[in-house]
Amino acid sequence: MQTTSYLSPNLQIPRIVMGLWQIADIERKSGTLNAQQAAAHMLPYAENGFSCFDMADHYGSSEIIAGTFKNNYAQSDQIKLFTKWVPEPGKVTKEMVRSAVEKALDRMQQSRIELMQFHAWHYPDPSYLDAMGYLNELREEGLIAHLGVTNFDAAHLGILAASGIPVVSNQVSHSIIDQRAQGNLKKVCERYNIKLLAYGTLAGGFLSDSWLGKPEPNSSELTTWSQMKYKRFIDAAGGWAVFQQLLRTLKSVADKHQSSIAVVASRYVLENPAVAAIIVGARLGESAHIEDHKACLQLDLDAEDVQLIGEAQEQLSPILGDCGDEYRKPPFLTASGDLSHHLSQIPSVFEPITKGPKHQKVYSNTIWEGFAGYCRAVRKGQHIHVSGTTATHESQLIGGQDAAAQTHFIIDKIEASITALGGSLSDVLRTRIFVHNLEDWEAVARAHGERFKGIDPANTLVEARLVGEGYLVEIEAEAIVLED
Repeated sequence: MQTTSYLSPNLQIPRIVMGLWQIADIERKSGTLNAQQAAAHMLPYAENGFSCFDMADHYGSSEIIAGTFKNNYAQSDQIKLFTKWVPEPGKVTKEMVRSAVEKALDRMQQSRIELMQFHAWHYPDPSYLDAMGYLNELREEGLIAHLGVTNFDAAHLGILAASGIPVVSNQVSHSIIDQRAQGNLKKVCERYNIKLLAYGTLAGGFLSDSWLGKPEPNSSELTTWSQMKYKRFIDAAGGWAVFQQLLRTLKSVADKHQSSIAVVASRYVLENPAVAAIIVGARLGESAHIEDHKACLQLDLDAEDVQLIGEAQEQLSPILGDCGDEYRKPPFLTASGDLSHHLSQIPSVFEPITKGPKHQKVYSNTIWEGFAGYCRAVRKGQHIHVSGTTATHESQLIGGQDAAAQTHFIIDKIEASITALGGSLSDVLRTRIFVHNLEDWEAVARAHGERFKGIDPANTLVEARLVGEGYLVEIEAEAIVLED
């Protein structure tokens, strides 16, 4: 059985990565852990081949503990440390990015980060592109070996890849309950050779024998952030009764293989060819479950097993949206049910300029607006008109020669413009699309359909000769904001 995989030609990792997010949960209750003592609990994992550890800047002192362990491990070159940078939304500067990377290096006591993963809160703000560009410069400088992202959906992972950012991985929620990674994201990963690192495979421990046949817990009985979060996923998937039916099916498969529900649930996710590894939480100093991890890598699910699990999944309600939507739009499937424990607000991308009573404009400061004498969008009363918009960020063409990627970026920019003027994307009642090459019409139309599904504005799509080298699509929009 395959026990390792490659995120890139020179980055081989175990198919089970140990996640250290629970350090934050432990320290929230008992205070900062002793780095030396906590690091000692990482040794059994490394000795059994589970030598890759995943952290983040907000996982308590995880970076300090992991760095302490690696620097004191006899075969330190075998230890791979992954971390994340999760800044608050808003503008990103080169200095901010370097400071974040240097802080992580200092905490881990390393000269290079093996995999730096970035999280973006708000796609209409193109600052995530700036951040990834600056991170790539630090990769070229040698401070970072590889770049990844976390909780990116298919559209925006495609924008990054098409724009030339060398992303090797995307860390997303993926389990028997949450199958969003099997959709459009899988296609983007195949196209750009990006691998998935799947977390939440055990749904905070709910996908285990210990919950089989148990009554539904109330909120006061949920003792960890993970349990609070994944109980929301269970509710979204149809509730406790249908979840128990799923557990019974997994139990029958597990008994057949003399295994456990947790092992079967983990193995099932590893069957997705886009998944390089699953990330399983490690509560340092408590049960390490190492034998279960080994059993997962050795388990061979047959066609009958897969069919039984698939039939049980059909009884679940699908988790709606794309990967990462739980952090960006209602319903927020987070521990608190909103973003209050993550951030306080999301700033406007553009600053509206008042021109008169009920008359405002926004500018995106592209070179076109200045010399051609127009704004990105204008609001007069209830009406908002958005100028023809291309995939331009400052002086950069975004999306390369991927027409769908350009379309998604354009719609982000349109959304940012309308939102700054007090509206929302749902207020759009007409769009006009101009494609440079008619053969791109379907990719553009499908991207438009994904973003405007349920809004369904009036629309026109025509072929036109666009101004500017490399631009494949241009879109203009009209919206009406209904007053209360």
